[in-house]
Amino acid sequence: ISTVNQKKEATENRSSPTHLKSRIGWILLICSVSLCNSIHFLITGIIHYLEDVEKAKSSGDWKTVYDFYLTTFDSFPELSAAFKKDASASFNTIEDSGINAKFVNAVYDALLNTPQDIQKTNPQFNNTSTYVIYAHLLRQTASLVEADHHFLAHWFKKLSQKRFKPLVERLLQFISLRLFPAKPEEFPPISKCSWWIPSASKVLALLNTANNLVHPPLIPYTDFYNSTLDHIDLMEEYHTWQSFGNSHRFSFCQYPFVISIAAKKIIIQRDSEQQMISIARQSLVDKVSRRQRPDMNMLFLNMKVRRTHLVSDSLDELTRKRADLKKKLKVTFVGEAGLDMGGLTKEWFLLLIRQIFHPDYGMFTYHKDSYCHWFSSFKCDNYSEFRLVGILMGLAVYNSITLDIRFPPCCYKKLLSPPIVPSDQNTPVGICSVTTDDLCQIMPELAHGLSELLSYEGNVEEDFYSTFQVFQEEFGIIKSYNLKPGGDKIPVTNQNRKGNCSFTFFDHHFSSFLMQLLRPEEVEILVCGSPELDMHALQRSTQYDGYAKTDLTIRYFWDVVLGFPLDLQKKLLHFTTGSDRVPVGGMADLNFKISKNETSTNWLPVAHTCFNQLCLPPYKSKKDLKQKLIIGISNSEGFGLE
Repeated sequence: ISTVNQKKEATENRSSPTHLKSRIGWILLICSVSLCNSIHFLITGIIHYLEDVEKAKSSGDWKTVYDFYLTTFDSFPELSAAFKKDASASFNTIEDSGINAKFVNAVYDALLNTPQDIQKTNPQFNNTSTYVIYAHLLRQTASLVEADHHFLAHWFKKLSQKRFKPLVERLLQFISLRLFPAKPEEFPPISKCSWWIPSASKVLALLNTANNLVHPPLIPYTDFYNSTLDHIDLMEEYHTWQSFGNSHRFSFCQYPFVISIAAKKIIIQRDSEQQMISIARQSLVDKVSRRQRPDMNMLFLNMKVRRTHLVSDSLDELTRKRADLKKKLKVTFVGEAGLDMGGLTKEWFLLLIRQIFHPDYGMFTYHKDSYCHWFSSFKCDNYSEFRLVGILMGLAVYNSITLDIRFPPCCYKKLLSPPIVPSDQNTPVGICSVTTDDLCQIMPELAHGLSELLSYEGNVEEDFYSTFQVFQEEFGIIKSYNLKPGGDKIPVTNQNRKGNCSFTFFDHHFSSFLMQLLRPEEVEILVCGSPELDMHALQRSTQYDGYAKTDLTIRYFWDVVLGFPLDLQKKLLHFTTGSDRVPVGGMADLNFKISKNETSTNWLPVAHTCFNQLCLPPYKSKKDLKQKLIIGISNSEGFGLE
């Protein structure tokens, strides 16, 4: 109203009272007509309203539009009369809010599209009372009963991306301005408005729920991140949440969707460091209390393994030292001298993962169509090695190691519960159902076949002639598996076909405190890294040994690499680091180094993946460097690991 008021001419009598009454009249008529007639009047009202706005723009006389806003927003009955499709109808369906969205959008768009000079002179835009009013609106929305929140979430999901995204951005900005106000003296003291941020977070949670109800979502989940939170004491937030859980004590960890993955990694790293120190200190105290001489090795998770028995030795060590899993990891290869400063640990991870995930090992198969690994058989008599994979993934996150593995999203979804807000650390996780959509991420052709089976309208038993039995090739031998007891004798029919398409391969529950902070996509990024490459960022953070960044060979190198297509850039990253993905902290976290290799320029480049190091001979031409580099990165599999 204030915006439109700026536009009012001093000569208000230029607008006819009769004209104003007719405009208000078609709004008020809605209260007394049927639903069909209401829609008719609303459509007519939108047309007349937009005509008035256009006339005001051309004439500069905004009195008619001003009076419309003043009258319509003066009371709740007027609002209902103006914007509800049927003023007498109740809000009783999640599918339809009963609001004429087109009219609402037209009314608000008219305000947003006012000339910039008018917006800048409007005192409301700089008045902190505007934030107070907005805060009270958020408080009222957050205080609604759960049933009303359910309605709101389903109504929000029907918004277009154009309408939905600004709502999220506005709330994130509101939180940021309350945390770090430009002029703190203009805001109420924090003691009197401590409810501002909790209220905004609850409303954001409704929008996040609405976004998760839509497939694909209206906006990426990363659009809910508030980068301002990267600059607050997140560990204090975490400890508050850890101590008080889902109580009335607010913590941003109750609303983890607003915390960026980089910030979550910091929380996980610091929490793991604190636990490592605490456990190591307790081990030391226990040793001293028993009058035994302390040993520095007791402060670490020490792994001694033979290269020739890597999997079995690793499994035995981790089983025996389960109580030490949260200590700092150190690896020793039997019969080899060397102090683990991080390189041996990474080498152990790389070698172990490569062996376990190799097709000949028989635990996993790689599906080229979906670019992911999956379990190789339906039957397994020994789950210990599969548990080893889970422990390795946890240790990798705990020790900030990125693993070169590819599981489908449903694996990470299994690790987490459906999102519950506010997030409570006592919530059980790992309880989820999987569908043909999840199967499509692994075996798209099989998922398509099952979908056709489910939707087939003919006689399934006679036309498909199928039973509850499947066949799978293992090491060149075709083996059969029953999907249920006696499945080879049970025909698939129209009545029982849903049982043929159900999925029960996940039947174990998981429990983790920090998991409540993460989405499945974020768990994957923490374990495997991000697929988004920024080679310019890698160039800026690269360290040099024997070279300077201005040397001709280095300039040749970056000219070649920056000109590579994405697949060759990924091969270079895999060649030098053991993975074609980037850690959560970005390229800078790789600590990538290029060293001078004082050998013949006829040699290929050499990589030390344990140290993210590339040894580069001083090639004399860009053409020679490009040729040797492409040969090296394209044929690195099977060269061994240095």
